[in-house]
Amino acid sequence: MPSNLIRRADYDPQTRKLSIWLVTTQNRYDYENVPPETYEAFRRVFSKGRFFNRHIRDRFRYHVTPLG
Repeated sequence: MPSNLIRRADYDPQTRKLSIWLVTTQNRYDYENVPPETYEAFRRVFSKGRFFNRHIRDRFRYHVTPLG
């Protein structure tokens, strides 16, 4: 998953939690209640960062977990 913004992404379909690790921080962002269709669209797009900014960031409640 090459991206200038996103280092890693994981999705749990049972909890509908999308976890995102950004290149620019040492944090994990866990987005709640992300529909499977949104995650599938995210997986398919070429520009993960652009999709994330337009369709995920600021649209779902999230929690930050510091990892550093």
